[in-house]
Amino acid sequence: MNLHEYQAKELFAQAGIPIPKGKVAQTPEEAFQIASEFGQTVVVKAQVHTGGRGKAGGVKLAQTPEEAKEKATAILGMDIKNYTVEKVLITEAADIASEAYLSVTLDREFKMPVIIASPAGGIEIEEVAKQTPEKVLKLRVNPLTGLLPYHARQVSGFLYADKNIRKQAEEILKKLYSLYFLADLTLAEINPLVVTKKNELVALDAKVSIDDNALDRHPEFEKYKEFSGAEKIEEEAKKAGLSFVKLDGSIGCIVNGAGLAMATMDLVKFYGGNPANFLDIGGSSNPEKVIAAMKIILADPNVKAICFNIFGGITRGDDVANGIVKAVNTLKPKVPIAIRLVGTNEELAKEILRKVNLNVYSSMTEVVKKAIELSKAA
Repeated sequence: MNLHEYQAKELFAQAGIPIPKGKVAQTPEEAFQIASEFGQTVVVKAQVHTGGRGKAGGVKLAQTPEEAKEKATAILGMDIKNYTVEKVLITEAADIASEAYLSVTLDREFKMPVIIASPAGGIEIEEVAKQTPEKVLKLRVNPLTGLLPYHARQVSGFLYADKNIRKQAEEILKKLYSLYFLADLTLAEINPLVVTKKNELVALDAKVSIDDNALDRHPEFEKYKEFSGAEKIEEEAKKAGLSFVKLDGSIGCIVNGAGLAMATMDLVKFYGGNPANFLDIGGSSNPEKVIAAMKIILADPNVKAICFNIFGGITRGDDVANGIVKAVNTLKPKVPIAIRLVGTNEELAKEILRKVNLNVYSSMTEVVKKAIELSKAA
């Protein structure tokens, strides 16, 4: 689960990591009041679960409360990568002397936390690593021994020459690592970590991702659940027992099994189409899950055709077929459907589908090609 910047900064503050003063506004009037309270230059920042806010115009400097209101008016309601801005963070502007990057994340290859640091902060770390890899330090930490003093010294020495700043950086890294470990995070990132002209280190921005599999251990994070855009749909799908990820193609894919879903998406791309989603109905034979899946797919206006690819093992083909028929009768889809349904009770399933004039294909190649053809003809 990704957090908004203001939520991530709440965690940073609780961990003792220095952050600038800030408050959230949902209206331009609230932005005006907060900026008046701060009485100095502020930054108005869009709160959405995606990067690239600055490039999209979602981060603006405001010299006065009136200007803060004006900037908030422009930013609230903006669409940034399909996320609508519903809140802005009004935060004190910092007097920046230098910017660095610091994060703790998971190195999946080595199965251990890794600290990533760079003296080139304020820009995407991927670009820094690509253009100037010598400016990026990666330091893996054995989770059994945890962060040791030499780790902190190595990172602070890589980032800063000044002894006073290095000591501050070491303390921030210790707190960041502790937060990452104790809160079951998959990412704790500060970009930029700035040195102010008073020689103080401040986390000017914050990015935090919580391991979904650990949320049961952290009821305190329940209040941070805020969904918008595609996230709302994905959450609805989860409640219906479906695994769903929205994509930007035109072919809605309904598949059972994550591996088969990935293979279907690959095949769609291979034959020149674009999947509109990843959707796995799982191993259940419950027809209601098929109906829920159809509802989610049909709510996407980009979908021009639906591709069912079902391999019946535990899943019974006739139950899926009944779910398809019920969904078609109930939802009356305006987009064509191509179906592959093989395995358990395959013949019975085909008979059910033929009665409502739905064609069934035997191979993945056939059904994917047909779905692409139908989507292009729509």
